[in-house]
Amino acid sequence: MEPMLSLPGLEIYPDKRKVFRDRQEIRLTTKEYEILLLLAANKGHVLTYSQIYEKVWGDCPSGSENNTIGFHICNLREKLYEAAPNAPFTIRSVREVGYCFEIQAEK
Repeated sequence: MEPMLSLPGLEIYPDKRKVFRDRQEIRLTTKEYEILLLLAANKGHVLTYSQIYEKVWGDCPSGSENNTIGFHICNLREKLYEAAPNAPFTIRSVREVGYCFEIQAEK
């Protein structure tokens, strides 16, 4: 059983494949969930498109994966924003490299 991943404003339960914000479930597709889990588990680190593609799709990147990943990230951001407009975290794009899950510093 994998431990729950707790982030400010977000709880991810790997064994149930569920994500919650303030006890409200955020419904994600399988790929959105896997991308979120991967980025959150590596928070603060930039993951390249290739790393994300290999881990989530289990396949070797062919060069067209950036759009595929971008599409899922866009949907994921929308769902997270809907659930938590003032969330203390963000999925930052690193142009032509990949993505990074960042938690904003306490003010």
